[in-house]
Amino acid sequence: MPIIRSLLDTDLYKFTMLQVVLHQFPETHSVYEFRCRNAQTVYPLADIRADLERELDHLCELRLAPDELAYLRSLRFIKSDFVDYLELFQLKRRFVQVSAGADGRLNIRVEGPMIQAMFFEIYILAMVNELYFRRLETPEVLEEGERRLQAKAALLRAYAAKQNPDDPPFLISDFGTRRRYTFAWQQHVVQTLFQAAPELFRGTSNVYLAKTLGLTPIGTMAHEFLQAFQALDVRLRNFQKAALEAWVREYRGDLGIALTDVVGIDAFLRDFDLYFAKLFDGLRHDSGDPYAWGDKAYAHYRKLKIDSRTKMLTFSDGLTLEKAWDLHQYFKGRFKTSFGIGTNFTNDLGHETLNIVLKLVECNGQSVAKISDTPGKTVTDNDTFLAYLRQVFAVKN
Repeated sequence: MPIIRSLLDTDLYKFTMLQVVLHQFPETHSVYEFRCRNAQTVYPLADIRADLERELDHLCELRLAPDELAYLRSLRFIKSDFVDYLELFQLKRRFVQVSAGADGRLNIRVEGPMIQAMFFEIYILAMVNELYFRRLETPEVLEEGERRLQAKAALLRAYAAKQNPDDPPFLISDFGTRRRYTFAWQQHVVQTLFQAAPELFRGTSNVYLAKTLGLTPIGTMAHEFLQAFQALDVRLRNFQKAALEAWVREYRGDLGIALTDVVGIDAFLRDFDLYFAKLFDGLRHDSGDPYAWGDKAYAHYRKLKIDSRTKMLTFSDGLTLEKAWDLHQYFKGRFKTSFGIGTNFTNDLGHETLNIVLKLVECNGQSVAKISDTPGKTVTDNDTFLAYLRQVFAVKN
């Protein structure tokens, strides 16, 4: 049975970003490249190449069904003309090239119109994960995964019992589609944790699971959205402001969590002026020390004379329930908080997980880059452009 059986089996922010791209810069051309950051794997990733090619062939035959289109149409922030476009939407196989490196590496390059290329990311990462771990699955692995999952469910129930009704709620979501062991395991995890503490388990980034399980779909924007503006028709120094302005123009108050680490939190806050700080509901952390990051956000809101208790901090970088709870306790007097947990939810079965990404590296023939608050997560294929970007935004890390 194919791994991806519905085009809804992806993260919500793929749809929300695609809507902006379609409406505001549909002619944009983009290049995405796959990378595996693991020093070594149990077996070479290139061994799954033939299976991945078959999965891609099947993916490119999928169309959204009438009930899936109706579900998307029911979301307040999805516009009717975008759903009309999605009714015709089909991924094109010719935009994806897969090859095997001499050292056993798996090479994947997606190149084409951004309205096509950007949509491949989550599907490909989920496919690579599932194909890789299928060869490692045993009854013992699944037993260990179940033991760990039940421990998480028990911990979530304990946190629900500890929750002070006068505090902002402790909100948890599944952000693990791209990192999942298998689709079946992700579905089992989401169902188990929601049943354990429905008042804490807020939803999932996976649109298919949100639809089928009656949960809230969670997500706004990813790095690629802001990165694209490094190559669009704006001054490089203004790319963050241009991206945030485009988002505001599209959603007019909906989906108001801004991502902060495309050129680092310090450079982001210099652009996140009173206008944006009032318009956006909050910020998302995805790299660097989360405590230092949140303290900087608090100082920024105070400087702007905005009550930070009205704003949301969303954390999504390498979380566990324990880390999330500690962050909630630290910030609950100053912010509302929410937490998106990925790998620790959907791929915690005892194996070393794959650290894989499929990142935007080029847009309209120009290099783009991400300067993460965690140095190892910086992404570029052009060191000269990266150095220039650091200079423009006075980034030293």
